[in-house]
Amino acid sequence: MSPIRVGLVTALVFISSVSFAQIDSVTIAAGTPEDKDLTTIGNEQDPQKKISMFQDFVQKYSSNPMAVAFGNWQLAQIYQAAGDLAKAVEAGDTAMAASPRNLDILSSQVGIAQQMHDNARVFKYAIKGGGIYDSIGQQTKPADVSDENFRTSIDTEKQNNKGAYEFFQNSAFSVITSETDAKTRMGYIEQFTATFPQSGLDDQLTSYAMMSLAEMQDNKRLIAYAEKAIATNPDNMAALLMLANTYVQSPETAAKAIPYAQKVIVLAKADQPSASKSSKVSAGVSHCVVGRAYALQARTLPSIAELKTATSLLKGEDEQQYAIAAYYLGWDYAKLKRLTEARAILTESAAVPGPMQAPTKDLLSKVNSARAAGK
Repeated sequence: MSPIRVGLVTALVFISSVSFAQIDSVTIAAGTPEDKDLTTIGNEQDPQKKISMFQDFVQKYSSNPMAVAFGNWQLAQIYQAAGDLAKAVEAGDTAMAASPRNLDILSSQVGIAQQMHDNARVFKYAIKGGGIYDSIGQQTKPADVSDENFRTSIDTEKQNNKGAYEFFQNSAFSVITSETDAKTRMGYIEQFTATFPQSGLDDQLTSYAMMSLAEMQDNKRLIAYAEKAIATNPDNMAALLMLANTYVQSPETAAKAIPYAQKVIVLAKADQPSASKSSKVSAGVSHCVVGRAYALQARTLPSIAELKTATSLLKGEDEQQYAIAAYYLGWDYAKLKRLTEARAILTESAAVPGPMQAPTKDLLSKVNSARAAGK
């Protein structure tokens, strides 16, 4: 973007735009003192001198919001080009304060925040930009304007700013995908959904929401999200699997997990020669869920059959999920005093680093003690 970019407009055009527009644009009328000073600044080639000149410019015309907005916006871009991102974002914020509904300035701020790797700022600016764009369609029609002219004006303004809107949407979604804190991510998802309701990213957002709620152990909201996703798409495997995994955690709800997991097994088609890794893992985890649910119902032999299938699907595909299935399979074998089989599966899975390693080693120790005692 050029360091100097001024919209030169006639009074008639300016008045017309004010009647309809919800989006700010920086306009400096031709022939004004501000316009003449900007021409002088534009001819200056030295960046440091240009910074001083813009600083003098915004002070000189501090009573003119357009001049303040434009001058600080240019300062932000010069600082950004020089790598001084802290001063760049500060100048940009000052420009936004003078022209708070300006999508061009907001877009610049998003870019600066991205360079700073400041995701919180990126998201804040992107959400603000999306909200401003959304307000275009919420305007009240002036009494002296025809319905047709009003609709045309709204449509034109939306079309003119569609690119910025998509940029804000993509920038905000990128923040969601890179956020590591579950609570923060969930807050972002809720704001994003309200600001960009037609994003076309519903499935991805639902998956991130369910992941966040699972990490937060907010099972009530997690179940609500997953059931809503299934109501929209009954074959949503991520939602089905999330419900199955959530319900199997408690003996009181384990039975509810079975039909969700069994549906994933059907959808995954892991027995097909062309089955992908993802399909095998989904099916393996689902067989594990069914096996665990059967175990909680004291149906140990059916549980073993499911868990054996789970370990065969998960081995070499997902070590952590394999370790979970192997632990419960070892538990079932031990329960039936099939200690040699228990020792074999537990010895193998105990070598897998991760959260299941300690409980697996503990169970293996008990199995070895029982074998040594001849039980």
